[in-house]
Amino acid sequence: MKADAGDVVETPSVGRPRDPRIDAAILAATADLLVEIGYANLTMAAVAERAGTTKTALYRRWSGKAELIHEAAFPAAPTALSTPEGDIGGDVVAMVAAARDVFTSPVVRAALPGLVADMADDADLHARVVSRFVGLFGVVRERLDHAVARGEVHADVDPERLIEIVGGATLLRLLLDPGGMLDDAWVQQTAAIVIHGVKA
Repeated sequence: MKADAGDVVETPSVGRPRDPRIDAAILAATADLLVEIGYANLTMAAVAERAGTTKTALYRRWSGKAELIHEAAFPAAPTALSTPEGDIGGDVVAMVAAARDVFTSPVVRAALPGLVADMADDADLHARVVSRFVGLFGVVRERLDHAVARGEVHADVDPERLIEIVGGATLLRLLLDPGGMLDDAWVQQTAAIVIHGVKA
């Protein structure tokens, strides 16, 4: 199905703002093609054709295929937790559920293997991708600081390690069972291990 950009093929113009309709059409086309043909077969030319625009318009917005695919797969970097302040256990459950929801979407499943490989080979791309999650690290750090002050959490718990544990558990589960679904029981069990640890 062709992404609907209307008839808005962008033409160069000094000082002209980007047309958000083209951005949306390009991202929608990228997401559709990822699911249909996979990361390896996706090309900038194919995206431009599906979106009804030009490769020039794509490269004006994104440095290349990997950066475009990252934004299509992760259109909005998480910057907040849905749980109310004051419940670190609820925060961990929400983090595990959010990671599950993100990584099990068809677009992310199609994008992730190739995107991880490209990030490993491109330090600049890696830095740009990681920078999109700075807001989330800040929120988790703030929640942990408050939980430490309340006596709920050890003072030496690092928010980045917590995010790595949650994300890593989700990714490994998908690697072990690529077609499997992660249900609410998996979320609760994983969160319980993170919250309580394994020591009796």
